[in-house]
Amino acid sequence: MTVQVNIKGIQKAQAAFNRAHANMRPESQLGKAWLFGTGELHRWAVIHTPHDTGSLRASHRQVVERNRLEGRVFIDPRAENPTSPTRPAEYGVYLHKQGMIPGLRSGIRAFYEYTVKQHGRQIAERMIEMIKKVLP
Repeated sequence: MTVQVNIKGIQKAQAAFNRAHANMRPESQLGKAWLFGTGELHRWAVIHTPHDTGSLRASHRQVVERNRLEGRVFIDPRAENPTSPTRPAEYGVYLHKQGMIPGLRSGIRAFYEYTVKQHGRQIAERMIEMIKKVLP
């Protein structure tokens, strides 16, 4: 008994897969979306951080690991405040734990949480739009 199998459209499906795979690379649209999202989260975190001397705001860093498509926003543990013996990474954590209350001069003490709550959905939606443009 002989069985014949005919797969129609396999080349078209393979081409679509190849396009999608190419767009998953860090230098592709997915990588650009990741850079955008991390940058926006960083920008809003800085804006929403309470400030006195500005050292805490200036200590926020953003890193995008392009080979893993991972973005992080954090307080630089090496940053210093010239007017305080305590590092911004230490008092930033202390402030953040105080919750969603206003800072003394501006901002919200739980600045990262507030950033995600206020802007996370819009940032994610924009990232999804960027990615969808290149998918089959």
